[in-house]
Amino acid sequence: MPKAKLVYILSLRNAAADKAGQHIAYKGERRYMASPLEYLARALDETPLGDAYSLEGIVIDDDPGSPRDQAVLQDYGFAFRPGRPWIFPGELTAQGRRLTDLFHAVPSDYRRLPRDAAERPAAKSRFERTLLDKLLTLQADIVVLDGLLVILDELVRPGAAFHRRIVNIHPGITRAESPYERRGAYATLDALHGAQGRRIVDWTTMESVPVAPLLKTGASLHYVDNGIDSGEVIHDVLATDIDPGDTILELRWNNFNRSLFPALHEGLALLARQRPQPTEGNA
Repeated sequence: MPKAKLVYILSLRNAAADKAGQHIAYKGERRYMASPLEYLARALDETPLGDAYSLEGIVIDDDPGSPRDQAVLQDYGFAFRPGRPWIFPGELTAQGRRLTDLFHAVPSDYRRLPRDAAERPAAKSRFERTLLDKLLTLQADIVVLDGLLVILDELVRPGAAFHRRIVNIHPGITRAESPYERRGAYATLDALHGAQGRRIVDWTTMESVPVAPLLKTGASLHYVDNGIDSGEVIHDVLATDIDPGDTILELRWNNFNRSLFPALHEGLALLARQRPQPTEGNA
């Protein structure tokens, strides 16, 4: 059966916040912070996952014209440059190709506009159409989002070309019925506060209420819909114990290695098994 063509989409600014590709302070020592993309590249070369998928492209949405993005990426930049930090080793390959050669920029420049600007919906629509054109050019069968800091709309609506073909790997359990549910951009911080016996009710003021501590978190691979981490769950892993004294990066490292990487790997393997089999005449 032909491999599914996989396209990976991320926001560099989110990877930079994680110190991806760098060594971080961890309980008095140093540990390397691998990004999910680096994990996936190695898995495609070293495990049967590479028999099911071919990595065709890596799309970033960061905007070089945005002062905010420039500030967040001042150490990393918007593309790999020898001698400066990057989100994975510059020589990293997957399936015989250097990852740095697979990058495509589709800037979400609509974010420069105020949220209430009349022009913003049309600008957002142009961004999604440009992203659609890129996915079609790359002939994507499946799209993996990792830390994409925008909410997709047109691309994932029922009837759209990529409805139920875009999945997201999220550093938290997204099942609504789970007591460990952690959705949204603050999922890891939310879990850390939860382990400390607090629930944040306003992320602007950081107002909180006391709750019973929950000392565990996980990760989910889910379909992307028009909500915030609200799509159908494909696979999740709840395997990360939380020390209430963790720093945010210590908890991120733990959750990536114990829950998120397994959820990504096992979820993609599950999707591969669910792909329609070719008919006898087309095999």
